Amino acid sequence: QVQLVESGGGLVQPGGSLRLSCAASGSILGISTMGWYRQAPGKQRELVASATRTGSTNYADSVKGRFTISRDNAKNTVYLQMNGLKPEDTAVYYCNAQGLTWSASRFDTWGQGTQVIVSS
Repeated sequence: QVQLVESGGGLVQPGGSLRLSCAASGSILGISTMGWYRQAPGKQRELVASATRTGSTNYADSVKGRFTISRDNAKNTVYLQMNGLKPEDTAVYYCNAQGLTWSASRFDTWGQGTQVIVSS
C-alpha cells in the first residue's frame, strides 16, 4: 500500500508564490511518474505538471513559465513551485504517483488534496 501526503497549500495574493510538496510512503519499489493535478469548483480535474523518474517533465499550457515541478527520487517526493499565481489558479491540488510496489504490483495513487486560493 502506498500513501501520499501533500502540504504547502494556502491563501496567497495574485502574483505571489507557493510551494507544494508531496511525499510518498509505503511498500514502494519505484515510482515512474509523479504529478500534480488540480480541480476548481465546477470543473474537471486537470493535469498541471508531471515528472518522470528520469527527469522528463510536462506542463499544462496555462502554467508554463510560472510553475516548476521537481522530484527528489531518494525521498520519493515531488514539489511544485508556483510563481506568478493568478486567481484562476485557485483550486484543490492533488498529487499523483504511479509505480511498482515490492510485491511487483502497479499502483496509481492520489493524495488527499491541498487547497490553493489566490485572492486579494
